[in-house]
Amino acid sequence: MNSTPEPAQQQRTKPPLSEAAKASLARTHTLFRMFVVSVLGAFFVYQLDVNYLWLTTILTVASLVLGVLLLVRSARLRESRLVLIGTISGLVVSAILVLLIVVTAVFFDEVRTYQECVGRALTDQAQSACRVQLERSLPTQLP
Repeated sequence: MNSTPEPAQQQRTKPPLSEAAKASLARTHTLFRMFVVSVLGAFFVYQLDVNYLWLTTILTVASLVLGVLLLVRSARLRESRLVLIGTISGLVVSAILVLLIVVTAVFFDEVRTYQECVGRALTDQAQSACRVQLERSLPTQLP
């Protein structure tokens, strides 16, 4: 039933990393942490208020730059598969944020008016009225 463990000589072990490889891995992990913070920061700042759209834009641009840097670094050095998957996922979120930023910038006044209305709305009926007001202020057909 129980299998005996393999002898120590036959087990696969990774060779110890050199100091340069350790420094490279530490730098990649630091860049990845900065990337995650910038993506999450951009997402949460966008949720706060439309008046902080400039900060969301700065954080999104930073996350795109860090993401591309990490993709190149991860592909070139083949350091960590988890970093590669996380970077690709974060870049997808950043691309969606770029689309949201562009749409919000185009309809900035309408979105700001809607946010102010919803901030004052205390009932579901008032929130529904805000939604209707937003729908009426947006163009019905795109040219």
